[in-house]
Amino acid sequence: MTEPDGVPRGREPKDDQFWRDYLMNYSRAQAAARPWFSRLPSDPRCQLCGSPFHGLGGGLMRVIGKGQSTANPRMCNQCERVVLAHHGGGEVPGTMLFADIRGSTAIGEQLSPRDFHALIERFATVASATVFAHNGMVDKFVGDELVAVFVPLLGEDHPRRAIDAARDLLRATGHADPDGPWVPVGAGVHSGLVWFGAVGEGVHVELTMLGDVVNTTARLAASAAAGEVLVSTDAATAAGLENASDHRSLELKGKATPVKVVSLHAS
Repeated sequence: MTEPDGVPRGREPKDDQFWRDYLMNYSRAQAAARPWFSRLPSDPRCQLCGSPFHGLGGGLMRVIGKGQSTANPRMCNQCERVVLAHHGGGEVPGTMLFADIRGSTAIGEQLSPRDFHALIERFATVASATVFAHNGMVDKFVGDELVAVFVPLLGEDHPRRAIDAARDLLRATGHADPDGPWVPVGAGVHSGLVWFGAVGEGVHVELTMLGDVVNTTARLAASAAAGEVLVSTDAATAAGLENASDHRSLELKGKATPVKVVSLHAS
């Protein structure tokens, strides 16, 4: 249901404006704090500010009043208060990064459940650290797939930061090593307008991203080979990589027209 002004019932226009202002205005303090927070042990950590919840790092955060939310374990209590106060969202330019393990079903058949869980946990830890190091936000992990977003709040060069994060993730998983990767990973990166905001009811809300950019990035990641990052030409051009040598057009499931991409690797 929507109101006469087109705003969905239950949403306040001022909340949409809050998210647009919040995400579009570069915050030097937050951009500086997140990489520092992300280096403190240990995971899990807040998807917005990067503060850890457990271990030594979690103890340090509690000294300054940050602790894990009881309603949303992926946010700290301070960031949760912001989300609850502005339960809406807004359309903003952003860059999405999807990355997942290639052949995870076959890998799972060869490992015990305990060892497979350890592999997925190792990948999630490395992927989260890589995203935070490039001032991105981890949206979620879906099985063996990372979903992350990069927005102007933490730097206007979000296409470049997402691409650098994707390539660093390939390096961190061993794709530039002579002996090969410890886990095979493929990734996709795409830029455009995304809807970023809070969804859910009451205190049980979470941040997420919606829109065609999200769906297209997922398709790119699914099409990438192990050790490859497929970057849409939109993202590549914005990052100054329009002259990269490996260009191609891909027919992606659900897309009416081919998507032009640049193929990048760890090295």
